[in-house]
Amino acid sequence: MSDMKLLNYLQAGINAESARQSVIANNMANMNTKGYRKFDIKFEEAFAKLIENDEDINPNDIEAELVQPKNTPVNAQGNDVNLHAEVGELVQNTIRHKAFVRILAKKYEQYGLAIKVP
Repeated sequence: MSDMKLLNYLQAGINAESARQSVIANNMANMNTKGYRKFDIKFEEAFAKLIENDEDINPNDIEAELVQPKNTPVNAQGNDVNLHAEVGELVQNTIRHKAFVRILAKKYEQYGLAIKVP
């Protein structure tokens, strides 16, 4: 895989995780809103196909799909946001985001070492 392709994949992942962070925050902000149903970001399947097919991508052209699963139990107010589940998703999302950023930082560190003049 070329370096440019890897950088594009990493940027696409960072973009998706940033979008997911906003969606999770919105879900948590609406956890007491009557009739509110949680949202999620669908990204992993499309991202995996791109990598599997070794496709060139422009990270700004990949949009994470906003979905409303409606497969979680609702409370008496018709709301399906569970604070514990959202916090768990927030933690997982943060870990994925940090992984993308750390890999990106290591790649740039390699570039710096490669062009460093002795």
